[in-house]
Amino acid sequence: MKRFHVHVSVDDLDANVRFYSAMFGAPPAVLKPDYAKWMLDDPRINFAISSRGVKAGVDHLGVQVDSESELTALREQAAAAKIARLDQTSAECCYARSDKYWTADPQGIPWETFHTLETIPIYGVTERTDKLSCCAVSPAADSQSEKSGACCA
Repeated sequence: MKRFHVHVSVDDLDANVRFYSAMFGAPPAVLKPDYAKWMLDDPRINFAISSRGVKAGVDHLGVQVDSESELTALREQAAAAKIARLDQTSAECCYARSDKYWTADPQGIPWETFHTLETIPIYGVTERTDKLSCCAVSPAADSQSEKSGACCA
């Protein structure tokens, strides 16, 4: 089953956690010093905020899936439409390791389709490379698929 995903970059995490907790009527399922995530069933959404974005506002949109087969199906739809951007396996981002597929809409808004494999204790510094990683594909990214173990390389 799919879950809609929204990631918003915020200037004041504490104020936004209070606001969205009130809006959703629930505390975040994940709360870190720089990140919060609500996994809601009504509406079925993975809503995340972080203080790590370049500027405040919608960072990216996406679809979270429960299986590799669902991710493959969405990846094939994007490839058929010739909008493929970036294919990542075992990406480490937002306190999770996920297989991801990134595209961008005509306005340049990044779209992330992903299957979460496990949680990890870090936001986006890969243990393998010790480099900061992001959580969105650049609208100027190469239009051909790439493989990478780091989030949004």
